[in-house]
Amino acid sequence: MKLSCLQVDLNKGLAIVGRAVATRTTLPITNNILLTADESRLKLAATNLEIAISCWLGAKVEEEGAITIPARLLTDFVNSLPNEQIDMTLSPRTRTMELKCARFEARINGVEAEEFPPIPSIEEGVSTTIKRDDLHAAIAQVVFAAATEETRPVLTGIHCQFYGDTLTLAAADGFRLAVHKAPLAQPVAELTEVIVPARTLNELQRFLGDQEEPVQVTINPNKSQVLFRLNDVEVVSQLIQGTFPNYSQLIPASYATRAEINLSDFLKATRTASIFAREGSAIVRLQVTPGEELTPGKVTLSARAEEVGDNVGEVDALVEGEETKIAFNNKFLADVLGVLHGDKVILETTNASSPGVIRPVGTDNYVHVVMPMFVQW
Repeated sequence: MKLSCLQVDLNKGLAIVGRAVATRTTLPITNNILLTADESRLKLAATNLEIAISCWLGAKVEEEGAITIPARLLTDFVNSLPNEQIDMTLSPRTRTMELKCARFEARINGVEAEEFPPIPSIEEGVSTTIKRDDLHAAIAQVVFAAATEETRPVLTGIHCQFYGDTLTLAAADGFRLAVHKAPLAQPVAELTEVIVPARTLNELQRFLGDQEEPVQVTINPNKSQVLFRLNDVEVVSQLIQGTFPNYSQLIPASYATRAEINLSDFLKATRTASIFAREGSAIVRLQVTPGEELTPGKVTLSARAEEVGDNVGEVDALVEGEETKIAFNNKFLADVLGVLHGDKVILETTNASSPGVIRPVGTDNYVHVVMPMFVQW
């Protein structure tokens, strides 16, 4: 194995696949990165047995071959090198990789490539494509609502429903629910439902910035693995097995009060209230007041911390229905307002003990449901 590549390309590739390197493992080889020189490209791959990431970068290959190298050692060394050409030579007898760049060189002991866990290859199954911007927006608006605790594994994933020309993503953690509908560039004939780990979509999100072409998505026939194929990156993930809750039943079908609010004003007022809420019980109280003939409606946000103090803020709103009060976890409210786009947002409520619904104005592809907090007014 003998090749040359640019330091900036290798450094970027190592950063990409490094996201899948195992941190706690009983299989030491998964602490390594697999390097494969093939034709005119260098392939990097890493896996923690739950997610595998592969990356290809341009290289001048003189001799093909493969080896695994300790990930942290290789990444730290390459990151410290100047932005010049790196020459890499593998000694077939000692399995030692020699790296030379400018006036720096190193020798790193490797492990046979054959000992590295095989990276799954998914060529058959349900396949579709989705535009980069559509996938990026869909992930951003749901992934934060997935559970982080493992008590209910299905809730640590994102429910993905492929049907026709629509991909529906849903996430819930027992306190909130986010549902986003995105258009598919390539229709799916049969209804397909899987649960993708939230961590997988978080990692995928990192790589979408450089992507211009549509992302190819393939689910294997037995629905145990999913492949996301980008320009020079592939992400393969195990799927979560189980039954996701029937979330459509959690979305209220009606409301007693509806407030249309300027999004940036609402978010700013929420963040201001959160300064006091986080010092206390993390509760933001909302009082929705309809307008009168000459005065607009308003939403009053307040928070208090017993030992610190309290605050009150108001934002104008176009209110339909009756006056109402409701309280939310300040982080949950700020999370959803922070991922919305556009000028205005709608808040729908029924009463203080029923879920609140938040929707962006001007589009019907997203809905967010937040459970209320019970407080003494």
